[in-house]
Amino acid sequence: MNSLLYINKYFFKYKYQFLLGIVFVTISNIFGVYAPKVVREAFDSVAINLTKYQSISDLAEKTEFKSIFIKSLFFLALTYVALALLKGIFMFFMRQTLIVMSRLIEKDLKNEIFNHYQNLNLSFYRNNNTGDLMNRISEDVSRVRMYFGPAIMYTINLIVLFILVISTMINVNAKLTLYVLIPLPFLSLGIYYVSSVINKKSEQVQRQLSVLSTWCQEAFSGIRVLKAYNREDFSWNKFDSECNEYKDRSIELVKTQALFFPFMLMLIGLSTLLTVYVGGKQAIAGEVSIGNIAEFIIYVNMLTWPVATVGWVTSIIQRAAASQERINEFLETKPEIINPSEKIDEINGDIEFKNVNFTYENSGIRALKNISFRIKPGKTLAIIGKTGSGKSTVSNLLLRLMDVHEGEIIIDGINIKNLNINNLRSNIGYVPQDVFLFSDTISQNIAFGKKTGSFDKEMIEQAAKDAVIHQNIINFKDQYETILGERGITLSGGQKQRISIARAIIKNPKILIFDDCLSAVDTETEEKILGNLKRIMKGKTTILISHRVSTVQHADEIIAIKDGEIIEKGSHQELIDLKGFYYSLYEKQLLETEEN
Repeated sequence: MNSLLYINKYFFKYKYQFLLGIVFVTISNIFGVYAPKVVREAFDSVAINLTKYQSISDLAEKTEFKSIFIKSLFFLALTYVALALLKGIFMFFMRQTLIVMSRLIEKDLKNEIFNHYQNLNLSFYRNNNTGDLMNRISEDVSRVRMYFGPAIMYTINLIVLFILVISTMINVNAKLTLYVLIPLPFLSLGIYYVSSVINKKSEQVQRQLSVLSTWCQEAFSGIRVLKAYNREDFSWNKFDSECNEYKDRSIELVKTQALFFPFMLMLIGLSTLLTVYVGGKQAIAGEVSIGNIAEFIIYVNMLTWPVATVGWVTSIIQRAAASQERINEFLETKPEIINPSEKIDEINGDIEFKNVNFTYENSGIRALKNISFRIKPGKTLAIIGKTGSGKSTVSNLLLRLMDVHEGEIIIDGINIKNLNINNLRSNIGYVPQDVFLFSDTISQNIAFGKKTGSFDKEMIEQAAKDAVIHQNIINFKDQYETILGERGITLSGGQKQRISIARAIIKNPKILIFDDCLSAVDTETEEKILGNLKRIMKGKTTILISHRVSTVQHADEIIAIKDGEIIEKGSHQELIDLKGFYYSLYEKQLLETEEN
């Protein structure tokens, strides 16, 4: 239960719905408790008046007595129906407050988790599977919702009903009440023992469900690779194995519950038998009436369902606790990169790296070693190097997706760690190496770079033209309203890259970062895009990251990186004259172009 303490704050947020729900539960049960009294009155009335009726000899008097007696029973029947209706009405209100409250809390908890996910570092996503993240925000939150909804509702109902019924029963006959309650301590001990078993098994079920979700997510995301390598059978066998594991763990949990519920019902049935036996003996002795026995049987049956739900509620609470414990694991993970200030500083684009070092913690690879360079506002810096040389790490550090381990990054004379992180990223147009497009229309994917409502159709089309993708788009059946598949799967690699470029261009930022974003584009299209970018990059600080010389040769300054270190620096011509790494790369790519 300790794990559930975290979400008690939501009870305070929705305290009025919660308190109102308790009021409705109480009123509903008050009407419910009065109903057996009406039944007692009816039974006792029948027992008493039947004797009187039989003792009357006059026919007219007998007929009149019978008429009055039937009317009194009819009145009692109407009273019973009215009490049942009132109980039902307030039970409806009870569900409309407590169950609706649980849905509101479910929404808030999902929003809290999602927002927290977005604030966590990239390293968090490297260390955790997407399927597990999805399972915690969906399946685990749903189980926690059951704690706020049915579990709380039935628990309150049981407590209120128990107090009302037991106090009423004691007032009627304390001795008979004592006999009826004998099985309850055994029920409590059974619940205490079984709940720990349910908790353990519930947590195992949830963890296996995360494994299952992760496998499904990876299989469907990599479906092209699975098909290309003809590994569908392997994938299915693996899924079947994980499903069997989930099935086995779920069945173990169900078996525990299956043994628990009949045990509870048996104890409740024993209470009914004791009521009939002890009550019957007391009725023979004249200590209670027949109506009291009927009343007690109804009270015992009134407690049957609420008490029977104790096991179910216990299971819900234990499973909710197990789920919330998994949720808390992530909620307690603190983001290492936080917004240091709400101050909005104007970004001009004066960027300087001073002896920057960076090592990836999960792999231990030192990606950057004493990197130093400066880009003045409006200038273009190109970074060239082979795969794995550390080029993309520069862009990630500049976006502050990661923080430097040694050295510092200065923007407009201010350490990047002291800048408003939201304002910084708003002023950067970024085209990543690994292009990601959303399952939405092409226009929405391009407009993603702008804030909602601050763009129009003409701006989207112009950005697409500048990225040399407009002609491809208008050839689609729905043109800019074409819905893309997951991660843009319906487009080619080059088309995805160009839409990503359009997304950065429409933003009109102070800083542009192009991270090897033309690798899937042919040479002719690359020249057209670079020609358009020359116009767009005027007045903007631009970083071009590539392994192609053709992409970077027109930059104001070029730095060549190898194994995380700058090995050459200068303009295109200066590096050619140097006849070093850059020159050999240029010669090799020039030869490849001529051969093609």
